Amino acid sequence: MLDAFELPFMQRAALLVVLIAPLAGLLGAQIALRRLAFFTHGVGAATFPGLVLAGPAALPPALAALGAGGAFAVSSEWLGRRARLTSDAGTALLLVLALAAGIVLASDVFESGSEVDQLLFGSLLAIGDAEVLAAGAALLVAGAAAARSRREWVAAGFDPAGASALGLPKARGERILLAAIAVGVVACVDSTGALLVSALLVVPAATARLFARSV
Repeated sequence: MLDAFELPFMQRAALLVVLIAPLAGLLGAQIALRRLAFFTHGVGAATFPGLVLAGPAALPPALAALGAGGAFAVSSEWLGRRARLTSDAGTALLLVLALAAGIVLASDVFESGSEVDQLLFGSLLAIGDAEVLAAGAALLVAGAAAARSRREWVAAGFDPAGASALGLPKARGERILLAAIAVGVVACVDSTGALLVSALLVVPAATARLFARSV
Protein backbone atom coordinates (compact mmCIF):
# COMPACT_ATOMS: atom_id res chain seq x y z
CA MET A 1 0.00 0.00 0.00
CA LEU A 2 2.88 2.41 0.70
CA ASP A 3 4.68 1.80 -2.60
CA ALA A 4 2.51 4.39 -4.35
CA PHE A 5 3.85 7.09 -2.02
CA GLU A 6 7.32 6.70 -3.53
CA LEU A 7 6.00 8.73 -6.45
CA PRO A 8 6.50 12.52 -6.14
CA PHE A 9 2.93 13.42 -7.11
CA MET A 10 1.57 11.07 -4.44
CA GLN A 11 3.86 12.62 -1.84
CA ARG A 12 2.63 16.10 -2.75
CA ALA A 13 -0.99 14.94 -2.60
CA ALA A 14 -0.49 13.38 0.85
CA LEU A 15 1.26 16.49 2.17
CA LEU A 16 -1.53 18.71 0.85
CA VAL A 17 -4.12 16.57 2.67
CA VAL A 18 -2.12 16.88 5.90
CA LEU A 19 -2.12 20.68 5.55
CA ILE A 20 -5.72 21.09 4.43
CA ALA A 21 -7.23 18.82 7.10
CA PRO A 22 -6.56 21.15 10.08
CA LEU A 23 -7.36 24.17 7.91
CA ALA A 24 -10.74 22.70 7.02
CA GLY A 25 -11.44 21.78 10.63
CA LEU A 26 -10.52 25.21 11.95
CA LEU A 27 -12.62 27.13 9.43
CA GLY A 28 -15.30 24.48 9.00
CA ALA A 29 -16.34 24.68 12.64
CA GLN A 30 -17.05 28.40 12.26
CA ILE A 31 -18.73 27.88 8.89
CA ALA A 32 -21.12 25.38 10.47
CA LEU A 33 -21.80 27.57 13.52
CA ARG A 34 -22.33 30.78 11.51
CA ARG A 35 -24.35 29.12 8.73
CA LEU A 36 -21.86 30.21 6.09
CA ALA A 37 -22.01 27.07 3.95
CA PHE A 38 -23.64 28.84 1.02
CA PHE A 39 -21.20 31.73 1.30
CA THR A 40 -18.27 29.27 1.25
CA HIS A 41 -19.64 27.57 -1.84
CA GLY A 42 -20.06 31.00 -3.41
CA VAL A 43 -16.45 31.97 -2.74
CA GLY A 44 -15.32 28.73 -4.34
CA ALA A 45 -17.40 29.37 -7.45
CA ALA A 46 -16.17 32.98 -7.54
CA THR A 47 -12.58 31.79 -8.02
CA PHE A 48 -13.58 30.34 -11.40
CA PRO A 49 -13.29 33.56 -13.46
CA GLY A 50 -10.06 34.41 -11.67
CA LEU A 51 -8.56 31.02 -12.58
CA VAL A 52 -9.69 31.43 -16.20
CA LEU A 53 -7.90 34.80 -16.38
CA ALA A 54 -4.73 33.56 -14.66
CA GLY A 55 -3.18 31.89 -17.73
CA PRO A 56 -3.78 34.59 -20.37
CA ALA A 57 -2.85 37.34 -17.89
CA ALA A 58 0.33 35.48 -16.80
CA LEU A 59 -0.75 35.61 -13.16
CA PRO A 60 -0.10 32.96 -10.50
CA PRO A 61 -3.34 30.92 -10.26
CA ALA A 62 -3.46 31.23 -6.46
CA LEU A 63 -3.16 35.02 -6.67
CA ALA A 64 -5.87 35.28 -9.34
CA ALA A 65 -8.17 32.99 -7.36
CA LEU A 66 -7.53 34.96 -4.16
CA GLY A 67 -8.35 38.21 -5.94
CA ALA A 68 -11.63 36.86 -7.30
CA GLY A 69 -12.60 35.15 -4.05
CA GLY A 70 -11.64 38.19 -2.01
CA ALA A 71 -13.70 40.47 -4.24
CA PHE A 72 -16.66 38.11 -3.77
CA ALA A 73 -16.26 38.11 0.02
CA VAL A 74 -16.00 41.91 0.21
CA SER A 75 -18.99 42.39 -2.11
CA SER A 76 -21.07 39.89 -0.18
CA GLU A 77 -20.29 41.58 3.15
CA TRP A 78 -21.10 45.00 1.66
CA LEU A 79 -24.42 43.80 0.23
CA GLY A 80 -25.35 42.32 3.59
CA ARG A 81 -24.80 45.68 5.31
CA ARG A 82 -25.91 48.23 2.72
CA ALA A 83 -28.28 46.74 0.17
CA ARG A 84 -31.87 45.72 0.79
CA LEU A 85 -31.02 42.06 0.36
CA THR A 86 -30.70 39.16 2.75
CA SER A 87 -27.25 37.61 2.98
CA ASP A 88 -28.40 34.50 1.08
CA ALA A 89 -29.91 36.59 -1.72
CA GLY A 90 -26.76 38.67 -2.07
CA THR A 91 -24.59 35.56 -2.14
CA ALA A 92 -26.81 33.94 -4.75
CA LEU A 93 -26.69 37.03 -6.95
CA LEU A 94 -22.90 37.25 -6.81
CA LEU A 95 -22.56 33.49 -7.33
CA VAL A 96 -24.56 33.60 -10.55
CA LEU A 97 -22.58 36.61 -11.79
CA ALA A 98 -19.26 34.88 -11.06
CA LEU A 99 -20.22 31.65 -12.80
CA ALA A 100 -21.61 33.52 -15.80
CA ALA A 101 -18.43 35.61 -16.10
CA GLY A 102 -16.27 32.50 -15.84
CA ILE A 103 -18.25 30.62 -18.48
CA VAL A 104 -18.17 33.55 -20.91
CA LEU A 105 -14.44 34.05 -20.41
CA ALA A 106 -13.66 30.33 -20.74
CA SER A 107 -15.83 29.65 -23.80
CA ASP A 108 -16.00 32.88 -25.80
CA VAL A 109 -12.93 34.92 -24.86
CA PHE A 110 -10.04 32.58 -24.13
CA GLU A 111 -11.40 29.24 -25.41
CA SER A 112 -10.13 27.24 -22.45
CA GLY A 113 -11.70 24.03 -23.74
CA SER A 114 -11.00 20.94 -21.65
CA GLU A 115 -9.19 23.03 -19.03
CA VAL A 116 -12.59 24.11 -17.73
CA ASP A 117 -13.11 20.67 -16.17
CA GLN A 118 -9.83 21.03 -14.30
CA LEU A 119 -10.85 24.46 -13.01
CA LEU A 120 -14.31 23.37 -11.90
CA PHE A 121 -13.49 19.97 -10.38
CA GLY A 122 -9.74 20.04 -9.65
CA SER A 123 -7.34 17.14 -9.25
CA LEU A 124 -5.50 16.20 -6.08
CA LEU A 125 -2.88 14.28 -8.09
CA ALA A 126 -2.10 17.19 -10.43
CA ILE A 127 -0.91 19.70 -7.84
CA GLY A 128 2.62 21.04 -7.70
CA ASP A 129 4.94 22.47 -5.08
CA ALA A 130 3.33 25.91 -5.39
CA GLU A 131 -0.06 24.55 -4.35
CA VAL A 132 1.48 22.81 -1.32
CA LEU A 133 3.17 26.04 -0.26
CA ALA A 134 -0.09 27.94 -0.72
CA ALA A 135 -1.89 25.44 1.53
CA GLY A 136 0.79 25.85 4.20
CA ALA A 137 0.51 29.63 4.02
CA ALA A 138 -3.29 29.44 4.23
CA LEU A 139 -3.06 27.25 7.33
CA LEU A 140 -0.80 29.84 8.99
CA VAL A 141 -3.19 32.66 8.05
CA ALA A 142 -6.22 30.78 9.37
CA GLY A 143 -4.39 29.87 12.57
CA ALA A 144 -3.36 33.49 13.15
CA ALA A 145 -6.91 34.69 12.44
CA ALA A 146 -8.37 32.16 14.88
CA ALA A 147 -5.86 33.11 17.57
CA ARG A 148 -6.75 36.78 17.08
CA SER A 149 -10.55 36.52 16.81
CA ARG A 150 -11.69 33.20 18.25
CA ARG A 151 -13.63 34.83 21.11
CA GLU A 152 -15.54 37.04 18.68
CA TRP A 153 -16.20 34.10 16.36
CA VAL A 154 -17.57 31.85 19.08
CA ALA A 155 -19.64 34.59 20.74
CA ALA A 156 -21.15 35.74 17.44
CA GLY A 157 -21.80 32.14 16.41
CA PHE A 158 -23.90 31.41 19.51
CA ASP A 159 -25.27 34.80 20.52
CA PRO A 160 -24.69 37.76 18.14
CA ALA A 161 -26.55 40.21 20.37
CA GLY A 162 -24.63 39.08 23.44
CA ALA A 163 -21.32 39.54 21.62
CA SER A 164 -22.09 43.21 21.09
CA ALA A 165 -23.19 43.60 24.72
CA LEU A 166 -19.88 42.15 25.89
CA GLY A 167 -18.03 44.81 23.92
CA LEU A 168 -16.46 42.36 21.48
CA PRO A 169 -15.68 43.81 18.02
CA LYS A 170 -18.17 41.60 16.21
CA ALA A 171 -17.94 43.37 12.83
CA ARG A 172 -14.14 43.18 12.76
CA GLY A 173 -14.20 39.52 13.76
CA GLU A 174 -16.69 38.78 11.01
CA ARG A 175 -14.55 40.47 8.37
CA ILE A 176 -11.52 38.51 9.54
CA LEU A 177 -13.51 35.27 9.37
CA LEU A 178 -14.76 35.97 5.84
CA ALA A 179 -11.23 36.81 4.71
CA ALA A 180 -9.86 33.63 6.31
CA ILE A 181 -12.53 31.56 4.55
CA ALA A 182 -11.58 33.15 1.23
CA VAL A 183 -7.93 32.24 1.83
CA GLY A 184 -8.89 28.70 2.84
CA VAL A 185 -11.01 28.27 -0.27
CA VAL A 186 -8.10 29.30 -2.49
CA ALA A 187 -5.89 26.73 -0.77
CA CYS A 188 -8.41 23.98 -1.48
CA VAL A 189 -9.54 24.92 -4.96
CA ASP A 190 -6.67 23.26 -6.85
CA SER A 191 -7.45 19.86 -5.36
CA THR A 192 -11.25 20.05 -5.34
CA GLY A 193 -12.06 22.56 -8.06
CA ALA A 194 -14.16 25.70 -7.82
CA LEU A 195 -17.45 23.82 -7.40
CA LEU A 196 -16.50 21.24 -4.77
CA VAL A 197 -14.70 23.26 -2.11
CA SER A 198 -17.63 22.75 0.26
CA ALA A 199 -16.87 19.03 0.25
CA LEU A 200 -13.82 19.87 2.39
CA LEU A 201 -14.84 22.97 4.31
CA VAL A 202 -18.53 22.28 5.03
CA VAL A 203 -19.46 18.59 4.97
CA PRO A 204 -16.98 17.28 7.61
CA ALA A 205 -17.72 20.13 10.03
CA ALA A 206 -21.48 19.83 9.56
CA THR A 207 -21.22 16.10 10.25
CA ALA A 208 -19.04 16.61 13.34
CA ARG A 209 -21.51 19.15 14.71
CA LEU A 210 -24.11 16.39 15.00
CA PHE A 211 -21.93 14.68 17.63
CA ALA A 212 -19.66 17.33 19.17
CA ARG A 213 -20.67 18.98 22.47
CA SER A 214 -18.25 21.91 22.26
CA VAL A 215 -16.43 24.01 19.68
